[in-house]
Amino acid sequence: MRKSLLLIALCCVSLWSCTKQESIDPFATVKPEESRFTKIPLVEGLNEPMELEVLDNGDVLFIERNGKLKLYQAASAETIEVGELDVYPDGEDGLLGLAKDPNFSTNNWIYLYYAPAGGPSINRLSRFDFKENLLDVNSEKIMLEVPVFRGCCHSGGSLEFDGKGNLYLSMGDDTTPFESDNYNPIDERTGRPENVDAQRSSGNSNDLRGSIIRIKPESDGTYSIPEGNLWPVGTPNTRPEIYVKGNRNPYRISIDQRNGNLFWGEVGPDAAMDSMRRGPKGHDEINLATKAGYFGWPYFVGNNKPYWKYDFEKQESLYEFDPKAPKNTSPNNTGVEILPPATSALIWYPYGPSEEFPMLDEGGRNAMAGPVYYREDYEKSDVRFPGYYNGKVFIFDWMRNWIFTVSLTENYEYDTMERFMPSTVFDKPVDMQFAKDGSLYMLEYGTYWRAQNDDSGLYRIVFAEGNRAPQVKISADKKVGAAPLKVEFSSEGTFDPDPEDGITYEWDFGVDGGKLSEANPSFTFEKAGTYPVKLTATDKSGESSLAIIEIKVGNQPPIVQIDWKGNRSFYFGNEAIDYGVNVTDSEDGSVDESDIDLTITYIEGYDLIKAGHEEEVLSIGETYINQAGCKACHAIANESVGPDYTAVSEKYKGDANAKAYLTNKIKNGGGGVWGERVMPGHTHLEDQQISEMVDFILSISDPNRGGKLPVRGTYQMENQTSPEGYYLVQASYTDKGANGIGPLTTTSQLMIRNPKVMASNADQLKDAARANGENVSFVKYTADDSWLMLQNIDLNQITRISLEIDPTNTGGKLELRSGSPNGKLLGTTEKLSKASRPNGAKGGWFTVEMPIESTDFVGDIYLVFRADQDVSIWNTLQLNSLKFNR
Repeated sequence: MRKSLLLIALCCVSLWSCTKQESIDPFATVKPEESRFTKIPLVEGLNEPMELEVLDNGDVLFIERNGKLKLYQAASAETIEVGELDVYPDGEDGLLGLAKDPNFSTNNWIYLYYAPAGGPSINRLSRFDFKENLLDVNSEKIMLEVPVFRGCCHSGGSLEFDGKGNLYLSMGDDTTPFESDNYNPIDERTGRPENVDAQRSSGNSNDLRGSIIRIKPESDGTYSIPEGNLWPVGTPNTRPEIYVKGNRNPYRISIDQRNGNLFWGEVGPDAAMDSMRRGPKGHDEINLATKAGYFGWPYFVGNNKPYWKYDFEKQESLYEFDPKAPKNTSPNNTGVEILPPATSALIWYPYGPSEEFPMLDEGGRNAMAGPVYYREDYEKSDVRFPGYYNGKVFIFDWMRNWIFTVSLTENYEYDTMERFMPSTVFDKPVDMQFAKDGSLYMLEYGTYWRAQNDDSGLYRIVFAEGNRAPQVKISADKKVGAAPLKVEFSSEGTFDPDPEDGITYEWDFGVDGGKLSEANPSFTFEKAGTYPVKLTATDKSGESSLAIIEIKVGNQPPIVQIDWKGNRSFYFGNEAIDYGVNVTDSEDGSVDESDIDLTITYIEGYDLIKAGHEEEVLSIGETYINQAGCKACHAIANESVGPDYTAVSEKYKGDANAKAYLTNKIKNGGGGVWGERVMPGHTHLEDQQISEMVDFILSISDPNRGGKLPVRGTYQMENQTSPEGYYLVQASYTDKGANGIGPLTTTSQLMIRNPKVMASNADQLKDAARANGENVSFVKYTADDSWLMLQNIDLNQITRISLEIDPTNTGGKLELRSGSPNGKLLGTTEKLSKASRPNGAKGGWFTVEMPIESTDFVGDIYLVFRADQDVSIWNTLQLNSLKFNR
C-alpha cells in the first residue's frame, strides 16, 4: 500500500522543479480552498517520530525517540533504517533532535541531540557523518553535554539552523510539575529532590536547561559563540551559549530564514484555575524572539501573568514576581540574581476557552512552532504553496491536532491567524518542514503518548494551482502463473482531487486488442510472456496519470505444503513433532526431494520473518540484512559502496573461521579488505541477527551450509523460556522455469511461538494502544468494543487462555472471536473490574482464565473488550499477556 501511495505521488504530482513557464500566482492574496491541498501518506506506523530533515533529492531523514535514524527514499518509496544510537528512553528522553548542516551537500554532517544510555545522567549534542545513506556512529564529534535529572520531565531537544549557520537547540526545565500543585515549581526546601525547583534551571543564567541556546558549529567539531546572545562571553555566572532563557518545555522550534526570528511552542503548566495566592492557571505559548531575551518561566506565564513567591515549608505566599525585574533568590541558583525583564508570549491559551485567541478551541494543549513560508525561496514547481502564505508562520498543537498560520505586523507583533486545512485529519503533528520544491513534509506522532501508533507517519502536503491530475492505484489478484492466465485487476483507490472531475479509465494489457475502459476489469492472457499492464486515468480536462504492473505468464509457481503434526501456532515444551514437506509443480512434474529446502530455526525476540510473494521470497538472514539497511551499501551480485555479497561468499568459501571473522567485522566494523572504504560497526544488532546474516552471505556460494533438514522426519522441540522467541519452520522450492519465464520460488512458513504471547505483539489494534516504555509490553483498551487481533492462530487442542490483566478503574468482559470482531464467539471471561482482584490485592497484574470451546479453527482471532463502565484513553483496561493452554 505504501509503495502504491508514493507511486500516486510520483505519477500525478511533480516532486521537484517543473519546466513549465510560471504563470502569475492567482493565489498571491486570495486564500485557496482546502481542496487544492493534498496530503499524501509516505510512511505509516512509526515508533514515536520526533524530527525530520528533507534532503535536496526528496529523500527524508527522520528520527524516532527509541534511537533510530531512518531514511525515506523518494525514488523507491522505501523506508530504511540507516543508523541507531543506544539511548536512555525513559521519561521524555531518547533521541530527540535532528538537523542537517547548511553545507550538508558537501560535508555530509548531521547533528543529533540525545540521551546516551547508561551513566552519567547527561543529554548530548553531537555531529556525525552521514554518507552513502548510513550514519557513521564512529564519526561522532561530541559538541556539548548537559547534566540532567534522569527520568523526569521536559527535555525539549529541537534542533534548527538559521540562515547564518548558527545552530539552535531547545532544552526544557527538567523539573516535575506535580510537586507544586501544577503551579510554578519553585520548591527551595533542603532535602528535596533537585527536580522540584525550576529556578536551578530555567531561572539560572549559569545552566543550559530551560533555554534555547545559539552556537556556531566549527569544522573541527567544536563551536563558537555568535554575537548577540543573552549574556556576553566572560559574564560571571552565566553561560554564553544561551540565546533565550526562561523556558519550561520549548518542544519544537523554528527560525525565519530571512530575518533570523526564532519561534517556538512552549508547553505550559497544568493548573486548571487561577489562584489568588499562587498565580495564574496554565497556558501554552507560541513565542517569538527577534533578539536574545528572558521569557519568564518559572516566574511568569502567557503575557507575563505573574506567579507568587511561595514558601513551601510554611505554605505562605510572599509576593508576586515583577516582570520588569525578575529576581532569583533560590539557594539552588548558581547564576545571576537579577534576570532581564520578561518578554511576553506572542500567543497564549489555557485549557479552557481563550479570551484573546478563541479560535484555538479548548482542551489538552501542546503548542509547537513550524516554519515560516516565502514562496520565492522555493523552486518554481507545480506543488509549492501560493504567495498567500508569504511571511506566515505555521503553528500547530500536538494535543488539539490543528495547524494555524499566523500573520505578523511589520514590527513582528501578532496580527491575525487562521486554521490551515481544517477538514483534514492530523494525528498529533510533531514536526514539519518545507522541501526545496515548496511542498510541506510532516511527521505525525499518532494518537497515544509513548506508543508505537498505527496512525503515526510521514506525510507530504502539495498544492495545485489549477486542475489536478487523478491519482492512480493499480493492483491484481495474481501477477504470475501458467497460460492461459486469468487476472482480476482493480483500480480501487484511484481518485481525482478535484471533486467536480470525473475519471475515465484505459487499461492496456500489452497485447493486440488488449484494451478495456472498465474500472476493475478481468483479462485472460492466452500466451506465455511478460506483460507490462498500464492503467491510465484521465479527468474531464484531459489531465492524466499512469501506473504500471507487470504480469508474467507461462510458469505456474510451485505449491509447497508443510505437514506439521503438532499445533501450528504454539509449542508446549519438550516435545517431538513429526513433519513432512510436499511439493507439486505443474511444469516440473515430479520433484526431487533433495531440491526442497527445509530449515527449522529458533529465533530470539519477536522480529517476525515472513515470506514474501512467490517472486520476492527472502531467507531469514537476507530479511535481517534488509531490516538493517545493509543493502544501501551491499548488493547481492553487483558492487556498490561495499563489495557484493556474492564476492564475499566466494572469498570465504571453505574457510572454517569465516563465520566468526565476518560476524566480528559486521559487529565492530572495519576496512582494508575491499579497498579504502571503512564499514561502520553495527553494535545495535543482536548477535543472532548477525549470525543469520552471515549464514545467508556464506550460503550464496555454499547452499548446503545453512542447516538444511531432511524433508521428512521428527523434530525435537525444546523448553524455551523467552516469551518472544519462536521456531520458524520454512520450506521452499525453486522450479526450473518454463515457457520463457525464469525460475520461481515458493516458500511456506510456520511460526511456532511460545504459548505466552505479549499483548503488545498483536498484529492489529482498534481503539487500543501499545504502551511504550522500557520493559513494558501491555496494551490499553481505550473504548468499548476495542480489540486486538492475532493473525493465523491455530486453536486446535487449545482449551483455555490465561489473561494477565489490570482493569484499572473500568470494567467489562473480554471475548474471543474468530475471523472478525463480531465473528463466532469462542470464549468469554467473567465480568472484570477492580473487584475481580484476588485476595483483596489493590493493584498490579492478575490472571483470569477464559475457557475455549473445542474447535479446529485456524485463522485470525480477536480479543474484544465489551465495556460496561466508562472507558477512555485515561481510564483503560490493560492487558499484559495471553497464554494459550492445552
